[in-house]
Amino acid sequence: MSSPLDFLPTRAAALVRLEEFLPDAGRYAAERNYVRPGHENISRLSPWVQKRLLLESEIVAAAKERWSFPAVEKFVQEVYWRTYWKGWLEQRPAAWTRWCEAVPRLRASLTAEQQSTLEAALAGKTGIGGFDAWAQELVATGYLHNHARMWFASIWIFTLRLPWELGAAFFYEHLLDGDVASNTLSWRWVAGLQTPGKTYVAQADNIAFYTDGEHAPEAGRLASVPFTIKEEPLPKVAAWTEDAAQVAALKAYVRLGLWVHPEDLAVEQGELAGLRVHAINALWPAGVTARAGWTEKVSAWTRAALQEGASRAGEHFGAAVSSGETSDLAVSLVQWAKQNNLQAVVAYRPFVGPWLGEALSLEGALASAGIAMIWRRRAWDAEHFPHATRGYFPFWERIKYAG
Repeated sequence: MSSPLDFLPTRAAALVRLEEFLPDAGRYAAERNYVRPGHENISRLSPWVQKRLLLESEIVAAAKERWSFPAVEKFVQEVYWRTYWKGWLEQRPAAWTRWCEAVPRLRASLTAEQQSTLEAALAGKTGIGGFDAWAQELVATGYLHNHARMWFASIWIFTLRLPWELGAAFFYEHLLDGDVASNTLSWRWVAGLQTPGKTYVAQADNIAFYTDGEHAPEAGRLASVPFTIKEEPLPKVAAWTEDAAQVAALKAYVRLGLWVHPEDLAVEQGELAGLRVHAINALWPAGVTARAGWTEKVSAWTRAALQEGASRAGEHFGAAVSSGETSDLAVSLVQWAKQNNLQAVVAYRPFVGPWLGEALSLEGALASAGIAMIWRRRAWDAEHFPHATRGYFPFWERIKYAG
């Protein structure tokens, strides 16, 4: 039996936690909003799902096998929220690039009063019941209950009047399940940007009720009404799709390499599983921690997960794994490909975010060396992403009645 916040960075640990949770999945709808110590009333699967040590399809299938669909519909909905956010961001990547640009600019432009408020918020020393405890829990554990994340974001934006972008950066810095799409877009939703005009305002009585009275902020300390935050409309683009000709040619390669990265660490499950892979690369780019803005704790967890996933891949494909750290991933990957006489390298394409930046750099370097980089996308994503065009519930209705 795993302890409540024992997030071991392995697929085996993820599968154990899934089995532990399944008997309670049918009670998820009634219990999910309560924020209790240890969070035993929710699945706590998100750190593993974010790294795809555990696949969304596996979770949904397991829940439906154990329970009737009406009993687990709310839980299944929550699994699909992550897919929806990713699909939405793939079609509006400017939401991410704007956030990346805004964070250093906003940090540099804070007034002395704002800087003092920010420091108190980050340290959990605002004096606001609940908020301070969640700030400290996040730093200590790398995790927060989703309801607490919403309360925290609302207080950060509307009570402390700090830029939402800096709150999203604080979360992304510390969360073990820090996901570019889920984190950025959830903060935008609380701020009233994701669904224009629809904000989320935390209420003291709601916090007290759903924490069983553990946290009871003074109502007068919390903002009771939101204010409007405006932005230029986000341009919509066509989401990336696979090159069918490249995919069809995959099985013809005699010398095929596999790049494994931390956004998909169950490569032995799914579209790549049947390929003849000669060599596997799972190098860690030394500068990615600073570029992404992660803590060393998040970086170490991610790196350990990468090594575990690459080890499983090596066993599955019967191929040697190149791991360790490199100062330049693109250069190292080209050298590795040449040393192994590879004709092409295949990988699941990273999503919008820091790993996509790494991916595009190595794709260009391999192309210059005359080596093809062939990207795949899981069938789950390819099927569902195109429907993430509006709000979540139109998306869910299509999913619900299609499945």
